[in-house]
Amino acid sequence: MSVDVSPILSPQRHLFDVPEEIAYFNTANLAPHLHAVRAAGNAALDRRGRPWTITAQDWFTDVEQLRALFGQLVGADAEGVALIPATSYGFAVAANNIALTEGERILVVAEEYPSGVYTWRKAARRTGAEIHTVTRASGQTWTQAILAALDERVAVVSVPNVHWTDGALIDLPAIAARTHELGARLVIDASQSLGALPLDVRALRPDFVISVGYKWLLGPFGRGYLWMAEEHRHGDPLEENWIVRADSEDFARLVDYRDEYQPGARRFDMGQRTTFELTPMALAALRQLVDWQVPRIAAALDAVTGQIAERAAGLGLTTVPPEQRGPHMLGIRLPEQTRARVEAALAKANCFAAVRGGSLRVSPHLHTTAADVDRLFAALAAAV
Repeated sequence: MSVDVSPILSPQRHLFDVPEEIAYFNTANLAPHLHAVRAAGNAALDRRGRPWTITAQDWFTDVEQLRALFGQLVGADAEGVALIPATSYGFAVAANNIALTEGERILVVAEEYPSGVYTWRKAARRTGAEIHTVTRASGQTWTQAILAALDERVAVVSVPNVHWTDGALIDLPAIAARTHELGARLVIDASQSLGALPLDVRALRPDFVISVGYKWLLGPFGRGYLWMAEEHRHGDPLEENWIVRADSEDFARLVDYRDEYQPGARRFDMGQRTTFELTPMALAALRQLVDWQVPRIAAALDAVTGQIAERAAGLGLTTVPPEQRGPHMLGIRLPEQTRARVEAALAKANCFAAVRGGSLRVSPHLHTTAADVDRLFAALAAAV
């Protein structure tokens, strides 16, 4: 996938807590920390250790800033954003607020990340709906396979922007257009793309967008995000916690129980959403992403993965074609007999990537330098 943005971002290694002797290509698993994120975490721990410095307003201020920043990343305001602990929580909210009937289909792609699949399986058992798993024929893209499977029986389309195993791209505008034609619901798992690939909910009009915060959003483990369309914001939350109720800012009147919720998607926030230790880290991460601008991040990573694909071809290894993959990650297909050797060679070289299925999944970020790419291919050349 080519992203035309100027000026392109240069490597930002100095902003990441990645030692020079480490070549890290596993952002799709866990992002390395920015120095600013680590500093925010240390300051947050110090502050949490002095609870007398935390005011009643502090339970609300930072999370609202975080909600607004995430809204910016998806092309929306803060009102559609709920703060969640994990993708499984977000999928559970979606499944709990989409009406399904017996015989309707929930479309998922083969070998998708398990959290969503398990949630939809439970919803299917509860409602009598069916899971329809899309597989690809030889030479077929995920987009082509999904479009071929979309018909009037499909009630829910649950897809990522890129496949988590190898970065293969799913054309969300095309999928969204067909989904809307059918009157089906669109649920996007953006965990492997948001922050590295632009996503605009105004254009796509999905029902739900779910993302973890610890991958391409560069934040801490335990903070995730859920955006939902306005029509779903008056639905049923998974839990009933005090802070999402109307006028919860008035601590002196919390026992004056209220049936009304805070506005927008706030009723779907997780309990203990304030997470004094984590929220400042997530804020620092999202501020940096907004400053860099996601299209510029995508363009910079596209240049890196393009170079990696070219060098892989020089070793006789194949990758997903550039027009069929996201700009930020790619799978280098490995013969089965070489996979164990590759993993050992990478570990010996202090080079970190992940074998997923039949591919070495390579997921750089702006910390990646030319020296890191050289280290990766020195290890590969010794193993294949």
